[in-house]
Amino acid sequence: MAIETQHARKFRLTVSCPDRVGIVAAVTQFFASHNGWISEAHQFADTENCQFFMRYEVLADSLPFELEELKAKFAPLAEAFGMHWQITDSSQRKRVVLMVSKEAHALSDLLYRWRSGEMNIDIPCVISNHDDLRSYVEWHGIPYVHVPVDMSNKEPHFRAVREQIAAAEADAIVLAKYMQIIPEELCELYPGRIINIHHSFLPSFIGARPYHQAAERGVKQIGATCHYVTSELDAGPIIEQDVHRVTHHNTTADMVRLGKDVEKAVLARGLRYHIEDRVLVHGNKTVVFA
Repeated sequence: MAIETQHARKFRLTVSCPDRVGIVAAVTQFFASHNGWISEAHQFADTENCQFFMRYEVLADSLPFELEELKAKFAPLAEAFGMHWQITDSSQRKRVVLMVSKEAHALSDLLYRWRSGEMNIDIPCVISNHDDLRSYVEWHGIPYVHVPVDMSNKEPHFRAVREQIAAAEADAIVLAKYMQIIPEELCELYPGRIINIHHSFLPSFIGARPYHQAAERGVKQIGATCHYVTSELDAGPIIEQDVHRVTHHNTTADMVRLGKDVEKAVLARGLRYHIEDRVLVHGNKTVVFA
């Protein structure tokens, strides 16, 4: 029997736990016993650390109960296997706060994907330390929150940012080329929920004009890294990466353009994996069921 699953409402189960025999069988049997239709299934066993990871999608309408009852029924099985787990509802759109400074390419790409319906999220606001992009963001009907930074004392800025994020009830925060270092306190408030994008030249070309530095060195590829933000600068668990080949024919302007292209593509993919609950963090690594 054919069934359309792409746009169907689903419950998404993600699991990480110590590896042992019988996990897949137990979880599959649990859903089968309730006539649950599994539309997508991924598993990975980390043999070095004896850790197991799983992601299932189950058609919500195939089950005889709603999300909270499903969680209650699954809890005893999860406890038996020592699982760190969650079940989410694909119909509940995640609230994503975007943060930006002056560069618009990553922000513009995400707003297009949101406006076209390609990115299934709500954007309660855009926060910026500059006022440059206000008219562009407000044209999309999204509140623009300008929070200036006093470079001699950044604490008031980040206190205001923290208040705005809390008021927006953010499920995730995306640094779409927001050029300030997130303080440790904010990282600890939102572990695994702050997503950043940066070029791949770190740590070789640090600071301003990295593409110009790379052009002067004659690099042969440029790329981008999307990762979760931690208190250790640009060293959080990596979600997604990509590269683009360049040659001696490419000018510095070419490299800047190509760099922006790969940055926004990698950020969009990384955010999509996150909002679809495809990323499981284990230490400073990730398992991504893309």
